Amino acid sequence: MAARLTYDEVEVGTELPPLSVPVSRATLVRYAGASGDFNPIHWNERFAREVGLPDVIAHGMFTMASAARVVTAWAGDPAAVVEYGVRFTKPVVVPDDDKGALIEVTGKVAAKLDDEARTVRVDLTVTSAGQKVLGMSRAVVRLA
Repeated sequence: MAARLTYDEVEVGTELPPLSVPVSRATLVRYAGASGDFNPIHWNERFAREVGLPDVIAHGMFTMASAARVVTAWAGDPAAVVEYGVRFTKPVVVPDDDKGALIEVTGKVAAKLDDEARTVRVDLTVTSAGQKVLGMSRAVVRLA
């Protein structure tokens, strides 16, 4: 892990290093096994299309967790994240090909919240295939 950031060295507008997360059908199968979420919309193309989806989609919690990696890597400590929330706006469609999908994540320090608690708010932009897949994606991070 990276060295821990301090509250005093971070400014509003600081951009976090971006992250690209490749997602294949194999990724979804592994996540289903780890999470216990075997909903067929995440692995069965026929079923996904029958319920009105364009194809198999990534698990929402997988997408959310993938986006959080930008914050935990930047802060240098996963326990530094004291709040995290998102709105699911569009699914991450994962085609059955050699490419799969790509989740793109960028982040920026939007506010220094509390000098005493040493917390900042980080706003994330999370897209896949040019579409915003998470909205209101925000984390509150306690820095050293």
